[in-house]
Order: sequence, then C-alpha cells, then structure tokens
Amino acid sequence: MKESLFKNIDDRSSNLVAMADYIFDNPELAFKEYKASKLLTDYLKKQGFNVELGLGSLDTAFKAVFENGIGGPNIGLLCEYDALPMGHGCGHHMQGPAIVGAAAALKELYKDKPYKLTIYGTPAEEGGGGKIKMINEGYIKELDVALMMHGGPATQVDVKSLAASSIKVIYHGKSSHAALKPEQGRSALDALLLNFHAVEFLREHVLEDTRMHYTVVDAGGPNNVVPDTAVGSFSLRSYNSSYLRSVIERFEDIVKGAALMTGTTYEIIREKDLDSKVPVYSLNDVIMSNAKLINAPNIRPAREKTGSSDFGNVTYIIPGSCIRIAFVDENASSHSQEFLNDGKTQRGHEAVINAAKILAGTAFDLVDNPSLLLEVKREFMDRKAKMSLE
Repeated sequence: MKESLFKNIDDRSSNLVAMADYIFDNPELAFKEYKASKLLTDYLKKQGFNVELGLGSLDTAFKAVFENGIGGPNIGLLCEYDALPMGHGCGHHMQGPAIVGAAAALKELYKDKPYKLTIYGTPAEEGGGGKIKMINEGYIKELDVALMMHGGPATQVDVKSLAASSIKVIYHGKSSHAALKPEQGRSALDALLLNFHAVEFLREHVLEDTRMHYTVVDAGGPNNVVPDTAVGSFSLRSYNSSYLRSVIERFEDIVKGAALMTGTTYEIIREKDLDSKVPVYSLNDVIMSNAKLINAPNIRPAREKTGSSDFGNVTYIIPGSCIRIAFVDENASSHSQEFLNDGKTQRGHEAVINAAKILAGTAFDLVDNPSLLLEVKREFMDRKAKMSLE
C-alpha cells in the first residue's frame, strides 16, 4: 500500500511543487493569507473533500474533511502558510502542498478501514498564534492525532518545545517636575526598573531551562519630569507549561511588589501564551520510520532544543508531532536568508514531496494498526500527567 501511496504522490508532484512556488512568490503576512488559503482549498475541493474556508473569527483558516466509513480515528493534518516581512524565510510555503498531497493520496487509495481525514489550515503562526485562536473557538480539539511538516536543515522530529508567555506590564504613577517638586511624583519608571532587577534575582531560583527576557517599551516623558507611565514587555519560557505557570505567579508578585515600593499602580496584560509540547516518542518513531523508508535526506536524531510555536498548544491537548525535512544547509536557521534562497530550489521542491510521503505513510500506519494509535494516545496521557507533577 505504501508504494502505491508514494507513487500517487509522485504523480501529483508537479501540481504540489507549483502550489509551493505560487505561495512562495505571493507571500502574505499573518491573518492575510487569502491567496494561499484559496489555492489550497480549491485543490482540496477538486479532490472531493468537504471544505469550509473561514473558521470562526479567522477568514483565512480552513477545514477540509473526508470520511471513509464510520467510527474510525480522526487523523489531523495541519499546515501553515503565512510569510515573514522578508518573505517565506521559514518555509511555510511548503507545508500546505505537502499536506494536501498526503491527504489526497490517502483518500484516493486507502479504503480498507474506517477513518476520517481532517486538514486544518492554520494562519498566522509567525507571531499571531492562529492555532491558539482556533482552539479557543472550538476547532482542532476533536482530532485523535495532529501531524505537521516543516522545512529545516535536517530530517528529524522534535522532543520539546518551549512554553512561552508574552506579558506587557504598565505602571501608572504621578507626574511632577523632577527638580522643583520631585517629592510630589511617583515614578512609573522606577517601578519598571525595580521589576527588571527583581527578575534578575529570580533567575537563580528557577529551573535551568527557564528563560526570562524583557525590554522597555515606553520609559515616560522628558528626563526632567517624573514619568507617570512606563511600559515593559516580558517573555517567560520553560519546556514545561505547568512549571511556567508557577513562574508566572512569582513574576506577578514581583510586579505587585515593585508597585508597592514606588506608590504606583499596575496593569498586567497577557498578550500570548504558547504551551509546551507533550512528547510522544512512539509517534515520533512512526514518523521517522517512514522518513527512513523513503530515504529522506540528512536524517538526524530528534531536536532537544527548540523554540516556541502555537503548534505546542495543539500538542499539549492531543498527541502530535511535526516532521522537519532537510532542504537547507545544516548551519542554516529559520527566519534566515538561507531559507529564503532555497525556498524554490530542487531541494525545496523535494522537501514538499518527501514530507507528503512521510505524512501519508504515518497516517496509514495509525489507521491500519489501531493498537499503534492506542499506544500513542496512552503515552500522551501518561507523559502529560507526569509533566504536571514536575
């Protein structure tokens, strides 16, 4: 069966590559991916999927479904298609074509057991948190498993992703002339500086994988006036969402303490919360066995150090994994000119086809062997429970 799936994807390769090139040549920023979402949904409609373009509050999100029989597992295939201001310097133009190629091949060829394929188009991964909005509006949570692809310097999976909270803190004080009547002022900037200092002291008393970053957004007015407003931006990260929540509680105490010491008031604005990945090694193994089966380029061990992504929010509520496909040199990093330069090369085109084959093979394995999916779901629940206790 897998040989037939792979041949079917090869037969579609010219269309899939053309779609990837079109998205690359027409980069669209977060929540504005109208051309990309229409291109992908038009293809899925022609392949016989039931398609809904525009989900909840997101015009460029989509859902496409095919169901073979009744009562089988719901296999989710997720794709991004947003660009950076520099263009497709993160390879998102490859994801949609790879996903729709895998889904179309499965739909056409595999009829032996009941299953549902659900393709989700997820806008605005680059800073917009589109998947978070979709989850909050009731989408994605119904899946039994979520699969993705991403271009990179090696073919590998991830073990972790960093949970991250982006927090804005605004201090409100009382303005006064800094030389003539300083005693009447209450400096919002003093509160923000105390906040920064306290974060530095906190570093010694958190787990080593905790990251804390901050910067000044607004420091108030001229230097001869006690500023009545100061704004800071903070990013707090950990590989464990549960642990990060405890760090945030301590951080909020710091914010309150700085306000108390300076006679100011404060606002805490949670701008975005990204969850950590719950690793499912059995699912990673299935994916990598398919990568080896097709002889994917530059196969490497799983990544232990990763950044943050809204896909973490998906993999915190359901089992999920992303196959990264080699298409750039090993020293290249995401959001780089190297990613942009190689986006339409032969390696980039091959990455689309390789990813489609790996994901089609993985979905086939999960449907054809129900005990395998049961093992994946059991491991997910066990690991999530363990993470909550750490």
